[in-house]
Amino acid sequence: MTTPAESPVFLLGATGGIGVATARLLDRQGFPLTLAGRDAGKLEVLAKELDSPQTVLCDATDAEQVKAAYEGAVAHHGKVGGVANLVGSLVLKPAHATSVEDWRNTITLSLDSAFYLLRACAQGMCKSGGGSVVLMSSAVGKLGFAAHEAVAAAKGGVQGLMLSAAASYASRGLRVNCVSPGTTETPLAEPILRSEPSKKATMAMTPDGKIGTPEAVASAIAWLLHPDQWHVTGQNIGVDGGLSSLRAK
Repeated sequence: MTTPAESPVFLLGATGGIGVATARLLDRQGFPLTLAGRDAGKLEVLAKELDSPQTVLCDATDAEQVKAAYEGAVAHHGKVGGVANLVGSLVLKPAHATSVEDWRNTITLSLDSAFYLLRACAQGMCKSGGGSVVLMSSAVGKLGFAAHEAVAAAKGGVQGLMLSAAASYASRGLRVNCVSPGTTETPLAEPILRSEPSKKATMAMTPDGKIGTPEAVASAIAWLLHPDQWHVTGQNIGVDGGLSSLRAK
C-alpha cells in the first residue's frame, strides 16, 4: 500500500486561504509537497512554516507555466501521486452587470486553470501508476444563486470537466474528483462576510447555520488525495453545511 511519503503532491494556488490550509494539513500528514503560486512572498512565508516543500512561481492562467511547474515537481520528487487545483475567483454580479473582462477572468481562473493542470499531469500520472486529481468547484455550480452567473458557469464547468476526465482515466488508475465548498472564511469571501447582515443572511441560507472554514475544506481535499481512497473517483464532495442538497427550513 502506498503511503503519503511515497505520494508527493503538487498544489496549484497554494497561497490562497484554502491552499494554505491544505498545505499545512498535507505537511502534517507526511506528504512531500510542491507549492505553486504567483506570489513569491507568500510562497516564501508558507515554505518556512512547513517541512522543506519545493516552491515554484506559476501563473495558473498560463498553460505552459502550469505544465513547466508540474514537470518541475516530477523532476524534484521523482513522481507525483496527487495534484490539486485551488485557484479561483469570486464575482457576484448578474449577467447584465458583469463586464466581459470579469467574465473572462472568472472562467480563466477557475475553469481554464483546472483544464491546464489536467492536461499537464494526466498522461504522466497514468504512466507512473496513477494517483489523484482534485479540482475545486462550488455549491453554486450545482444550484442556481442570483448574481452568480460567471462563477456558477465556471464552477459548473469544472464539475463537467471532472466527470469526463474521471471516465477517461479511471481504467488507468487516475482518480479525478471535485470538492465544492459553500461560503468559506477566506480572503476571497471577505467582502461578503465583513458585513454582519450579509454574514447572517449567508448563515441563514445554510442548513447547519455555519460559515465554512478553510480547514474543513482542506480535510476533504486531503482525504481525496490520500492513496487509501483508491476506489473513489468521479465524485463531487460538498463541504457546504448541506447548502447544495438540503432544505432544513
